[in-house]
Amino acid sequence: MGVAGATAGCATAAGRQSVAAPHQVHDGLMTFIGSYTSSQPAGRGVDIAMRDMNGLLAPSGTLDGVADASFFAWSPDHKFLYATNEQEQGTITAIDVSTHEPRVINTAPSGGNSPTHLSVHPSGEFLFTANYGDGTVTAHRRNPDGSIGENTALVKHPGTEPHAHQVVVDPSGKWVVAVDLGAESVFVYAFDAGKLTQHQQLTLPAGTGPRHLVFKGTTAYLLAELNSTITVLAWDPKTGNLTAGQVISSRAPEAGGENAPAEIAISRDGQFVYASNRGDDTIATFGVENGSLVFQAVTPTGGNWPRHFALDPEETSLFVANQRAGTVTRLARDTNTGALTPTPDSYACPSVAVITFHG
Repeated sequence: MGVAGATAGCATAAGRQSVAAPHQVHDGLMTFIGSYTSSQPAGRGVDIAMRDMNGLLAPSGTLDGVADASFFAWSPDHKFLYATNEQEQGTITAIDVSTHEPRVINTAPSGGNSPTHLSVHPSGEFLFTANYGDGTVTAHRRNPDGSIGENTALVKHPGTEPHAHQVVVDPSGKWVVAVDLGAESVFVYAFDAGKLTQHQQLTLPAGTGPRHLVFKGTTAYLLAELNSTITVLAWDPKTGNLTAGQVISSRAPEAGGENAPAEIAISRDGQFVYASNRGDDTIATFGVENGSLVFQAVTPTGGNWPRHFALDPEETSLFVANQRAGTVTRLARDTNTGALTPTPDSYACPSVAVITFHG
């Protein structure tokens, strides 16, 4: 399964200004955009675009054979990309991107229902998947050729309606951490020889709805979908324990109405945290001061329902996947202040879910 021709309907907006970058810019950076093929309007699964030196995305092709691509994860060497196929009979797909002709290697059962997130162990030997539909987390072995191998572990979260939304490896590589929206909990697993053993269940207040977290050293920032908050968690990699601390709203002080945050990310220098607000349709910016978050601003995404976003490798732009608008929009980023500024740049992809960069 190879790259098909560039798909009609993917377009970029004109009338934009270039953004100066203090670091080397990757001209023609390969970019992967996942979308829901089962939604209306139907997405294409995996679009391939090229990002130019000014941050503009241009369509390059569509990868055949990847259904409902809702999240991506890279191998440590960035030669292989993995995608969740968010369907009732969940699967995950391995993609070889070691050449300029990406190709599907294989697709394997995710071990659960409706996978929404996956990550690769820093060793490159294992792949972890969170299955939202049935609240399970699985581990698969990665084969030397990048393909998905045997399932080595499957754990099911407790509760009446668990919904595992994310699974990541802590910075030490010793622990696997899963965020469960339905169980209102973050689970910490000891990981050894392909097996997962529950070590801690950190339970959040009812109505929190934890969705995604991001680590930075011995701190993690946990974004909640149901009550629009970020909880700052202290992380002890020696004991494998999380401790909840500061709780701050993900929204502007004056915001009202329904809102469902989706994604959270931190700048490489650890000074700024970003969160997407579906409903407000904004990206919130927070400064990090003495381990605490300080609200700075919200920036309109220029679209509807920002399910995911990603900083580019230079961190001079933040690209937002606006699911209901069917657009990827670009916000310019000041690397010194962390501030975001809307641009007219827009790349059209129906039912878009996720974006990632090869660099």
